[in-house]
Amino acid sequence: MLRIALQSKGRLHDESLSLLQSIGIRLDEQKRTFLSKARNFDIEALYMRDDDIPQLVAAGTARLGIVGLNEVEEKGADVDIAARLGFGGCRISLAIPKGDTYEGLDYFNGKRIATSYPNILSKFLKENRIDARIEVITGSVEIAPAAGISEAIFDIVSSGSTLVSNGLKEVEKVFESEAVLIANRTLDTGEREILDELLFRTDSSLNSRGKKYILMNIPTGSLDEAIRILPAMRSPTVMPLATEGWCSLHSVVDESSLWEKVKLLKAIGAEGILVVDLDKIIL
Repeated sequence: MLRIALQSKGRLHDESLSLLQSIGIRLDEQKRTFLSKARNFDIEALYMRDDDIPQLVAAGTARLGIVGLNEVEEKGADVDIAARLGFGGCRISLAIPKGDTYEGLDYFNGKRIATSYPNILSKFLKENRIDARIEVITGSVEIAPAAGISEAIFDIVSSGSTLVSNGLKEVEKVFESEAVLIANRTLDTGEREILDELLFRTDSSLNSRGKKYILMNIPTGSLDEAIRILPAMRSPTVMPLATEGWCSLHSVVDESSLWEKVKLLKAIGAEGILVVDLDKIIL
């Protein structure tokens, strides 16, 4: 049984559970306290605060964990990053009062900066030779300037709405983060096999994100142009139709370019275009 640490609540909790469910792992949520077992996979989940997860995995109390990359960096945890998971994206940025003029990093010399991420901030300031004082705050960092605690903040930014509502503006993006799957560096052979299966399933789910399955009927004479429009992972699937001079073309397309490609395909005679959601792509 492999133990995986998950965030007990907050930003990554729901998305972590959704990922596990999408790859067929069902945790016993109804009986959940701080520990719950999967009913159909050889893991159990330990629910903890996000900032505790890197140390728990490094120490081996949990063998795996899903946590923000920012927490791994801040704690300096001695763990392996087994996979980037593509959700929970955010950044840690420097922000100042919106009425202040900002012309560069020299602004922060001699200033106080409030943050919950002193290690990441300290490294950044040192690399850029900025002499600023770090004020460590564990919560509600955004109120520090208004409260007279600091002249600037260094904090997580997602949409930026929290900064605006507190009269602040983002001026420097310092660290990009997302959810990652981390692993203890001393996994034994059996544990590694479980992790490999977990990664295999996770990859199949992540590969399908932002993609659609598209199929259509197209005149045989337009086939080469259609294939140029719809390059696939290897090559599109082409099947002849009962009607002479027509074939069926199947492929996978990025959702971001779907409608542009549909327009081009219709222009060369494609008909009966069907677009289907993808659940998994196994390469």
